[in-house]
Amino acid sequence: MPPRPVLPPLNALRAFEAAARHESFARAAQELGVTPAAISHQVKALEQWLGARLFLRKAQGLDLTEIGRASLPGFARAFDALGAAVQDLRAEAPGARLNIATLPSLAQLWLTPRLPRLRKAFPQIKLSIHALETPPNFRREPFDFALFFVEGGTRSGRKIALLEDAIFPVCSPEMSRPLRTPADLRQLTWLHDTTWTNDWSIWLSGTGAGGVETQDPLFFSLYSVAVQAAIDGAGVLMAHESLVAEPLRSGALVAPFPSRIKTGLELSILLPDRARPDALRIVNWLANEGV
Repeated sequence: MPPRPVLPPLNALRAFEAAARHESFARAAQELGVTPAAISHQVKALEQWLGARLFLRKAQGLDLTEIGRASLPGFARAFDALGAAVQDLRAEAPGARLNIATLPSLAQLWLTPRLPRLRKAFPQIKLSIHALETPPNFRREPFDFALFFVEGGTRSGRKIALLEDAIFPVCSPEMSRPLRTPADLRQLTWLHDTTWTNDWSIWLSGTGAGGVETQDPLFFSLYSVAVQAAIDGAGVLMAHESLVAEPLRSGALVAPFPSRIKTGLELSILLPDRARPDALRIVNWLANEGV
């Protein structure tokens, strides 16, 4: 009796679906937490199993073949269903660790200062905090909730808006002394975060000082490092209000000007369609006592 035909490996199918959805090995690799070479290897293995090409590889990127494009919707539905089944499985598991996804700056500067009180309030709940640059796909990733800045008025999915985002310059007390008007900022180093590249222009335009510029910008890929640089007197940072509350309260940073400009973003909690009871307890605490 001939052997039964064998299905292709699940990892190869996941690699194909992610690469086809993004039309990029690199973005698929970022989503799945592997290297682009690993995605390429898995896709080639699937193509060899199938005996047909799924992608046309070009210098400018990838194009799906007809067979690849036709099969993508079915695989997308299948992996969405698999992700939902995993979430249902986790929801039924008592005492399972809660996975929280959040922007790195929020993890370091907003959530971490609240953790001692949070853990005291819920000593039985185990937490894992994961720093991500973009909100997770709850249908694919086993996160219990997420904490991100999102556009105000966003209605898709389940969202609890905690705070409106506002920006304004901050600096060390010593650096603030010569600052009388926004025009005085041009003589100082401006600290920029690469996540929010337009913060300075948004604030300057909002305060009517759009023509003010600096010849000495300094860029940071981690907002927490930019905050520490401002505390150390390295320059003036365009601060997000929720991320500098602690150093403002302690006096390590000061706001030399009263104008605070809203960005249209909201610090929000994002929830999957089916949230675990422990996750809802933490979310309710953050919304009512953690703000």
